[in-house]
Amino acid sequence: MTKPHRNTIFLEEAKILAHEHYAGDQHVLRLAAPGIAAKAGPGSFVHLTCDASRPLRRPISIMRSDRESGEVQLLYKAFGKGTHLLAERRVGERISTLGPIGNGFTVDRERKRPLLIGGGVGIPPMIFLAEEMRRTGGYEPLVLMGSEVPFPFRVRPSQILVPGIPDGVTGAMPLLDDWDIASRLCSLQGYAGCHEGFVTDLARHWLDAMDAAQRKQVAIYACGPHPMLEAIAGVAKNFGVTCQVSMEEFMACGVGGCAGCTIQVTTESGPAMKRVCVDGPVFDAESVF
Repeated sequence: MTKPHRNTIFLEEAKILAHEHYAGDQHVLRLAAPGIAAKAGPGSFVHLTCDASRPLRRPISIMRSDRESGEVQLLYKAFGKGTHLLAERRVGERISTLGPIGNGFTVDRERKRPLLIGGGVGIPPMIFLAEEMRRTGGYEPLVLMGSEVPFPFRVRPSQILVPGIPDGVTGAMPLLDDWDIASRLCSLQGYAGCHEGFVTDLARHWLDAMDAAQRKQVAIYACGPHPMLEAIAGVAKNFGVTCQVSMEEFMACGVGGCAGCTIQVTTESGPAMKRVCVDGPVFDAESVF
């Protein structure tokens, strides 16, 4: 899946257009970065400098990209000192931003009922992918999202019926509903309208309600913490559907030079070490798990 990166990664002094803050130390950053916006795809990320006092860049997934306006949106959670400093940056300031980086999701055009699964900070690539499918047309995606902190949007009951989803699980992302894309939410925190459990539970419910012919139309695309991705890979294998996963790893350089984000994958010639930043972050689930 490796692609040439010459003339595809841009270094931009991106201007902050908006910076919204949500519960759970979650933040949505909107940047003017026309070079990055022109090349970004679902699953790609940027490597940005959070603050002048922290020269080591941080990788953040791209949630939306508008080629015409030259804007990109990032959803991130402040974990350490760097991202907490990033959360303090104000509209009008500029951020050194490198991107887009990585090989993203490859949409299977023969499978028209994709299942998109995002957990925590793995949600942004799923929104990007859903928007790309909407733009392309011809797909009927279902987006499942899980979070143990309040979702960074106002949850509302979905207007879209999804066969196989348990009664009472109606919580959805308004943006996706407005796009006529079905979504459902999961959490162990007892949020109204959300499934009390894991995203894999809802995935099984949905797949169980299908017949064999319908399942042949399903491809799974997922991003989130390692245990979640491993569980989803197991679900995909049990139901005989294809699955791509976007891996989350700590990164230093972000462009393949330091090899600090390597993981072991299975290839046709045997085990191999691959860099998540440029060989991924998206891999076939069977090659990883």
